[in-house]
Amino acid sequence: MNSLSDIAVKITSGHLRVGIVGLGYVGLPTAIGFHEAGFEVWGVDVSQRTVDMVLQGKNPTGDPDVDGIVPAPGTERWHITTSSAEAVPHCDVILVTVPTPITHDLKPDLSYVAGAGRDVFQAIQKGSGTIVVLESTVYPGVTAQTWLPIIEELGLVIGEDLEIAYCPERFNPGDPAHGVRQVARVIGCSNPEVGAALVALYQRLTTEDVRYVGKLEVAEAAKVIENVQRDINIALVNELARIFPALDVDVEDVLSAAATKWNFHRYTPGVGVGGHCIPVDPYYMIQRAADVGVPAGLITAARAVNRSMPSHVAGVLSDLMWNAGVPAGEAKVLLLGWSYKAEVGDPRETPAEPLAETLMAKGIAVGAWDPHLESNMFPAGVEVVSNISEAEGYDMAVLVTAHKACLSIDWAALVKQMRTPLIYDGRRVLDLDDLTSKGWKAYAVGRPV
Repeated sequence: MNSLSDIAVKITSGHLRVGIVGLGYVGLPTAIGFHEAGFEVWGVDVSQRTVDMVLQGKNPTGDPDVDGIVPAPGTERWHITTSSAEAVPHCDVILVTVPTPITHDLKPDLSYVAGAGRDVFQAIQKGSGTIVVLESTVYPGVTAQTWLPIIEELGLVIGEDLEIAYCPERFNPGDPAHGVRQVARVIGCSNPEVGAALVALYQRLTTEDVRYVGKLEVAEAAKVIENVQRDINIALVNELARIFPALDVDVEDVLSAAATKWNFHRYTPGVGVGGHCIPVDPYYMIQRAADVGVPAGLITAARAVNRSMPSHVAGVLSDLMWNAGVPAGEAKVLLLGWSYKAEVGDPRETPAEPLAETLMAKGIAVGAWDPHLESNMFPAGVEVVSNISEAEGYDMAVLVTAHKACLSIDWAALVKQMRTPLIYDGRRVLDLDDLTSKGWKAYAVGRPV
């Protein structure tokens, strides 16, 4: 059995064996980070494609920051498999980094957490003292509520066979300044000694602060409200982006003026909020609040505002084309960028999809260009533009994702390819005066028409 003192010695010596279950946008960089820190790493993923690519030294994620850093085939201390049963017995600490999405009716989907936990616990050897850490975003109480019944069912004993803890991931794909080795971490665990051991372990991974915060629920809550707060702040500016144009005022002028005060926090409106955190995590907090009978009115309202932005923008685009004389039923819109954030090739939870769906429901044809995505990553009904120089006959170009490639488009050339020279900046990052000088009729979210 691994005693905590044994684990402490292994952490210090670098002889600890770390398992990572789930090799996605968070798990793979985490596995690489621990390997770079000198530990033996066992990576597990249910996707044979992901495992095959990682074993070949290739990056299966859409994050360009992972390009070129996946260990080459045959690298020492680097083991990748689809089998938890194979990996877990070799590991002292297991990190679970699986998805925590929402269902079609906006409820937390904890099936991945439960499934991965069961696979891990079934492979744990009695008396091993293996530490299992959940890193996936959840609401307070999930780790214990989801895992403890499985542990009891399998006849395992906390404190003898295993320990469980929670350390939320804070990795930001596409942001090299906030990778797994540069972000602060918090650890929740009922056993302070286990918490201290994990602090020592994560201090080997990141250069930033690592601290034990007490019970599991504190760390779980800390993670979910980080993104709830951002959702609320973004919802405020998105709502203002609807109000101020009706007053003939540009919301960006207002925000820039307000930002001259030292304690004003500047956010920017957009066509919608995307990604695996901000559009998802608030629903976890809303559900937990409902479970204990407490209303989450502010969180719910903010989520409603941000969720409705693609539909709102679609209505604005439709009106702009109608006012420009584009015949009803013939309008064509070109979306510039499709992935949920700049420089990341990930289309999941992107606001581009509901924007396109709403436009197409209005009878408007939609094309999309995103140099970070393969053609098979776009939904049916969307015309995929593989080369921006071949995009012709559109009535409206819409900046959806601020990829560098999108910002550096030859706007003078593109305007000549348009049937109607309308452009809409859905991220408020373009020089609208410069676009106007090149022949565009330029509009933007939150700007009066």
